[in-house]
Amino acid sequence: MATMVEGNLGHIEQDLIQDYIKDNDSLVLLHDQIHDCDIVLSQIGSLLSGFQVHIRSLSSELRSLHEKSLDLGVRLKNRKLAETKLAAFVEEIVAPPGLVNAIIDGEVNDDYIKSLNMLSKKLRFAQVDPLLNASKALKDIKQELERLRKKALSKVSAYVIGIFSSMRKPGTNIQILQQNLLQKYRHLVLFLKEHGIEKYNDVCAAYVDKMNKVLSEDFRVYLEALESLKLDIGVSTDVIGYDANVVDLIPRGREQLRNHRFMFSLGERSNILKEIDQPGLVPCISEANSLKYPYEVIFRSLQKLLMDTASSEYIFIKAFFRDESMFYRVFEGPVAVIDENMKLTLANSHDAICLMLMICITKKHQLVMSNRRLPCLDTYLDKALIYLWPRFKTVFDMYIQSLYQCDAKMLWVDGTHPHHIVRCYMEFTASLIQLNAECGDGQLDMSLKRLRLAVDDLLVRFAEKFATQKLKHLFLLNNCDMAISILKEAGEEAKELRRYFEEKLESNLVSFVDELLMEYFGDLIKFVKNHISEDLISYTECPNIADVEPVVKNFAVKWRTALELMHNEVVTCCSNFVSGMAILKAAMAQLLNDYNRLSECVKMIPGGSSLNRNLVSITSISYEIRKYSRTL
Repeated sequence: MATMVEGNLGHIEQDLIQDYIKDNDSLVLLHDQIHDCDIVLSQIGSLLSGFQVHIRSLSSELRSLHEKSLDLGVRLKNRKLAETKLAAFVEEIVAPPGLVNAIIDGEVNDDYIKSLNMLSKKLRFAQVDPLLNASKALKDIKQELERLRKKALSKVSAYVIGIFSSMRKPGTNIQILQQNLLQKYRHLVLFLKEHGIEKYNDVCAAYVDKMNKVLSEDFRVYLEALESLKLDIGVSTDVIGYDANVVDLIPRGREQLRNHRFMFSLGERSNILKEIDQPGLVPCISEANSLKYPYEVIFRSLQKLLMDTASSEYIFIKAFFRDESMFYRVFEGPVAVIDENMKLTLANSHDAICLMLMICITKKHQLVMSNRRLPCLDTYLDKALIYLWPRFKTVFDMYIQSLYQCDAKMLWVDGTHPHHIVRCYMEFTASLIQLNAECGDGQLDMSLKRLRLAVDDLLVRFAEKFATQKLKHLFLLNNCDMAISILKEAGEEAKELRRYFEEKLESNLVSFVDELLMEYFGDLIKFVKNHISEDLISYTECPNIADVEPVVKNFAVKWRTALELMHNEVVTCCSNFVSGMAILKAAMAQLLNDYNRLSECVKMIPGGSSLNRNLVSITSISYEIRKYSRTL
C-alpha cells in the first residue's frame, strides 16, 4: 500500500516538473514585470518623498504667512482704533467756524441751543480724561474753547436775566411765560450750571429776587382787595359778658341778629369745606356785586391762590433749575406777607367758628398738597396750624369766661321759652362738634365739656330768677328741649351730649308734671301721697270717710275745668309741640293713676259707698284725656 502511494507521488512530481518547464517563460516574464514594478515603485517613493519635503516646506511658509497675517490684522485694528479715537478727539476738540459764529454772533433760539449743546459736549470732553489735557493739540484749541465758553456764559446769562426782568411788567402772566418760553430754554440754565457756576448763581439770584418781589406784591395786592370784602362778624364786644347790650340784639333788628349769630352758628358756613378745591374769590366781581364774606372764605381763597402758585412754581423750579431749595427763597417774601396778615387778623379775631373753619381748611389743604405729592408748603401749613390752634383756644376760653362772667340778672328775660343766649351757645356747641368730627382730631373734647358746664351754670342762674319751682323746671325743660333739637342736627357726633340733655329734660319733665298737678289737683295729690301706697293695698296713714270726702267732692266739681286750664297752660308755655304732648300725656297719665288709687281707697274705707255718687268714672276721665291729647 505504501509502495503504491509512493509511486503515485512520484508520478505527480514528474507531472509538476513538466508543467513548470512548460511555464518557465511565463515565470521569467512575470519576474521581469515584478522587477520593473519595483523600479517604478521606487521612483514613486522617491517622488513622494520629494513631495513630502516640499509640503513640509510649504507648511512652514503657511505658518509664517499666518503669523504675518495676524500681526497685520492687529496692526490694522490698532490703526483703525487709533484713527477712530483720533477722529473723535479731533472732532470733539475742533471748533468749526460755524459753531464759533453761532456762539458769538448768533441769536438765542432753538439753533443756538443746538450749538450750545455742541459746545457743552466739547467742553465736557476736555474735562473727562486728565490724560487728554496733556495733549498739545488740546492745549492749542483749549484757549479758543475757553473764549467760546465765556462768551456763551455771558450771552446766555444776559438773555435769561432779560426774560426774568420781563416778569415784572404789569399784566404779565408768569405761569404762561414759564411754561411757554422759559421751559423751552431750560438747557441754557443747565449749561450755566455745568460750565459757569458763578453765572448760574447770578441767574438764580436774579430769578429769586424778581420772583420774590413780583409774588410778594401780587399777594399784597390780592390781600388788600380781599380785605375790602370781609364781613366783620366777631369782635370782643360781641362775646356775651363783654357787652351787656347783647340782650338788645333781638329788638335791634333781624339783620344785626343774623350777623351776630354767625359767631355761634355754623349753618351754611360749613359749605366752604365742600368747596375746598373751588377757584378763589375774584375781588372785582365780588365788589361789583357788593358781596361780603366771613373771613374763612377770604382765608380759603388766599390759601388756594398760594397752593396753586406754589405748586406751579415748585414744579417749574425743579424742572428748570434742578434746585428745589430755590423755591423756599422765592417764597420767603410771599409767605412773610401772608404771615404778617394772618398774625394781624388773628389778633383781632373773636369768631371761634371762623377760627375752627380755618383750621379745617388748612388740614384739608394739607391733604390736597399730599395728594399732589408736593412738599413745598408743608412748613407753611404746619406753621398756620401753630398760629390757629392757640388763638382758637384763647377765643374759646373767652366764650366760656363770658358765660361765667355775664350778669344773669341783666340778661334774664321774663319768660320760660328758650333763652336766646342759651340757643346761641348750643348752636355754637353743635357747630364745634361737627367741625371737631370733621378735622378736630379730638382736641376739642375737653373744651366742649367745659363749654357744657358753663352753659349748665348759666341755665341754673337764669332758672333761679323765677319765682316758682314750676316755672323754673319749665324754663329748664324748654331749654333742654331746644338743646336736643339743635344737637340732633349735628348728627351722631353729638349723641353723647344729646343723651345728657335728654336725661336732664326727663328729670325736669317729671318735676314739672309734679308741680303742675300739685297746682291744679293739689288736694288729690297730697291725699294720695300721704295715705295710699303704690300697690293700693297698704296705707301710709289709715284714712277715714271725713278725710277722703272733701277730696272726692272737690275733684268731682272742678276736674274738667282744671284739665282744660292745665291743657291751655301746657300749650301756651311749651315751645315745642312734641314736648308739650309729652308733658300733657305724662301729667294726665299721672292724674289718672292717682285718681284710680283714690277710687280704690274709697271702696276700702268703711262707709265709703256713700261717696259713690261723687266719684267720677275712670272711663269719663280717660275720654276727656283722649280729647285733649287729640287737640294737642
